[in-house]
Formats: sequence, structure tokens, C-alpha cells
Amino acid sequence: MSEPLVFMMGKFEARIPVDRMYFESHFWAVPHGDALRVGFTAYAVRLLQDVYFLDWQIDPDTQVRKKQTIGEIESSKAVSTMYAPADGRVIQFNEALLNDPSLINADNYDKGWLYEFSTTQPLLSPDEYVKVLEAGWEQTQRLLKNQFNE
Repeated sequence: MSEPLVFMMGKFEARIPVDRMYFESHFWAVPHGDALRVGFTAYAVRLLQDVYFLDWQIDPDTQVRKKQTIGEIESSKAVSTMYAPADGRVIQFNEALLNDPSLINADNYDKGWLYEFSTTQPLLSPDEYVKVLEAGWEQTQRLLKNQFNE
């Protein structure tokens, strides 16, 4: 496997593996059978920090629209709504995460995958995803600074 790309989040590295594709909403996707296995990128995990609760608000095998609410994730930072990254179908969820959502923190690019998904919409290459991160990093830093100053 090729070396991952690295995006620096201040002094922290967000590793972006080059063996998969990405959604601009900070999810990775890798082919798995007839579907895509989807999970949080290192960038998303770093922003969430310690994930300790996950709740799906749709059933497996559900057709979804981009930005439709599909679940909630609770971390040491906040409770966040999870949205569908594209129009498609959520086929099944990673049942292991319901018992142990810390897999998202410990192994987000393998055992911490979230769900299997099918879509016909185009995804980003690793290089394109890094460009998305670079374009939004300044705004993200401002948001983080405001969170810590409240």
C-alpha cells in the first residue's frame, strides 16, 4: 500500500490513505462487495475526539438523500447529527460499533467503519479530498477557537 497523504491540523497529523475515495463531508469509502464501506476520516475523528455513543435513526436497507439525517454520534466534544454523504442506499450498519463505538477512535480506517452504502454519485480522490481540507482549514480553526473560548 502506498504511503498515506498527510494533512496537518496544527501540530496533529490527519492521515489520508490513498487506497480509497472520499466524500467532502469527511467520510472515506472503499469498495466492499457490491457496495462501499464508509467511515470517518482521520480529520473527522480528530475534530470529534473520543466517540462514546452512536445511534442510527434509519433502518438498514434505506434509500437516503444527500444531507438526510441518518444518526447521531456523541463524543467528548458534542452530540452531532450524522448526515448521508450522498444520494444512495444505506445497506447495513457496522453492528460492532453499537457495542463498542470506541472502534471509531482506535481503528477508523478498518474496524471502525460505520455502514455499507451504494451510490452512483462521484467521489473525491485522496488528492481532491486534501484540497477540500486545505480550503476549509482556516474556517475550521476559527470555529474550534470559538468553541474553546465559550
